[in-house]
Amino acid sequence: MKHTILQLSSISRRAKQTSLLLLDLLVFPILFWMCYAIRLFDWEAEVMPGIAFGWALVSVLSVLSLLLVGVYHFIVRAFSELFIAKLAVAVSLMVVLLYILAYTTSAFIPMSIPLMYGFFMFGWVWFSRAIIRFGVQSALESKKEKKRVAVYGAGHAGQQIAAALLRSDEHVPLFFVDDKRALQGQIIGGLKVYSIQEALARALKKYEIDEILIALPSVGRARKSEIIHRLEPAHLKITELPSVTQLVDGEIKIADIREVDIIDLLGRDPIPPIEALLVKNIRDKVVMVTGAGGSIGSELCRQIVKNQPKQLIIYELTEFALYSIDKELRLSSTCDIVPILGSVLEQGKLERVIEQYGVQTVYHAAAYKHVPLVECNPIAGLKNNALGTAFSLNAAVKKGVETFVLISTDKAVRPTNVMGASKRMAELYCQAMAQVQQDTQISIVRFGNVLGSSGSVVPLFKQQIRKGGPITVTHPEVTRYFMTIPEASQLVIQAGALGTGGDVFLLDMGEPVRIQDLARQMVALSGLQVRELGSAQGDIAIQYTGLRPGEKLYEELLIDQEDTAVTEHSRILRSFEKHVSLAELQPIFERLEQIRATEQDIDWALTQLEHYVDGYRRSGQVQVN
Repeated sequence: MKHTILQLSSISRRAKQTSLLLLDLLVFPILFWMCYAIRLFDWEAEVMPGIAFGWALVSVLSVLSLLLVGVYHFIVRAFSELFIAKLAVAVSLMVVLLYILAYTTSAFIPMSIPLMYGFFMFGWVWFSRAIIRFGVQSALESKKEKKRVAVYGAGHAGQQIAAALLRSDEHVPLFFVDDKRALQGQIIGGLKVYSIQEALARALKKYEIDEILIALPSVGRARKSEIIHRLEPAHLKITELPSVTQLVDGEIKIADIREVDIIDLLGRDPIPPIEALLVKNIRDKVVMVTGAGGSIGSELCRQIVKNQPKQLIIYELTEFALYSIDKELRLSSTCDIVPILGSVLEQGKLERVIEQYGVQTVYHAAAYKHVPLVECNPIAGLKNNALGTAFSLNAAVKKGVETFVLISTDKAVRPTNVMGASKRMAELYCQAMAQVQQDTQISIVRFGNVLGSSGSVVPLFKQQIRKGGPITVTHPEVTRYFMTIPEASQLVIQAGALGTGGDVFLLDMGEPVRIQDLARQMVALSGLQVRELGSAQGDIAIQYTGLRPGEKLYEELLIDQEDTAVTEHSRILRSFEKHVSLAELQPIFERLEQIRATEQDIDWALTQLEHYVDGYRRSGQVQVN
């Protein structure tokens, strides 16, 4: 039987509609006869005497009324209030037609017959579709087990998504969870509302819930974090609806359900940008981004095109990264996009590009940033990060660029690794160049880790959780600052507009996050438990691997904690740090251009870093590569 139902449910939509229409044509005469039989207390009563084949006329008119209002267009498995409303309109129309026939023809139609027939017609259509729906759903349920869902939030969004889940083939909502006392214990849409305490104590186990869906699209990050923290003891997977602004046309659909992203929880509620700062160096100007295919570079490009540049030059070494961001930007922007495949170590090419397109603003995001890899390849890292910055800035100054912004890192502050030291050397060169010329406004923007960037811990932890662990953390106390890529990119643009020449800007990174805590929260969001050391309980183990070469437990944003000043933006600080003259740095950078990855060259390079970069001492694990 179930096999037959599944086969019938797989026929074409037109065939289903035709089948229902024919079924109604056959049943409506029987319903009309029942009206006369009941009304006249005579099972042999003549149906609609006075008109030949009156029963056939009523059947045809009934089907036409259903067709007219569109009842046959509804999917049987997706009952809704609109279906009931349209069915009521069709039945009302049929009742009116019967009264018209009673008054305008010789047909014998007692006054109660139209109302009785309307009741039977409504009941038949509703009941027949409900039986079909029940049969199909039962067959599908036996074929595929549904996820059992508890919906957190019994408001409008929660009710909408619960109704959608009830009609789905993959989920079944079983109850609501809500903090409002007035709703607790009530029945909404057939589902009972529990408090979070009741849900955690017994309801989740009683109903064998597989997943908790947070249906609060308007809630802020802090409140969402609090809710998730309270739900963690359930050890269930937690999903959510996106924010109101991300919902298409404000409608909520099953496709909108997504996993809770740890990035949303670690990030902060954004503050409105200062519009004048966003557009100052971009609107109606020719803008160039180096490293445009990277995590920060690509998001900078997305933010830049929103602020209506005259032209955007995207400069990138990796072919596929350039292709990807070029294709994305062309789909979402109207400004002219020019993709350039090239290296920041090609100063001549940089000069030609800047001159050819008349570049006015440069955001220099090109860099090697993976600490262990640069530690293994110190000369390549130094050349790309320090020398590449020098060449880019030289080209910008030589060709009269108005604004040059270096994207730096908190790892440049008292670095213990070559990557951080190379970025500090890049900063020193920018500061030195700002002292000897006034035409190009040079700024440095320093910030910590960005969430979800290539090489960051978030994608790595997600991959490790999918594989069943273990999650690898370098040290139990290792701590980092985090910021979302969009927020960092917006602040970089605004900081660049605040510069007066040689400024070092620091972005307010918020509170530092212990990487161990980040890993634990990601495990909890997946509905799993951390398996503690020495315990057999739990799903995912955390393995501590030890600090990597050049890695610090804590990162800093300031070299001197005292020499800072506030700016007109609450999340941007200006730092005043020691300078080195361009005349002193120039010979170092000229020799850096010539050296190779020999043992003697690496020793010389690291010696220069130890001399010029405060706090840097070689780790002893730098390799000759």
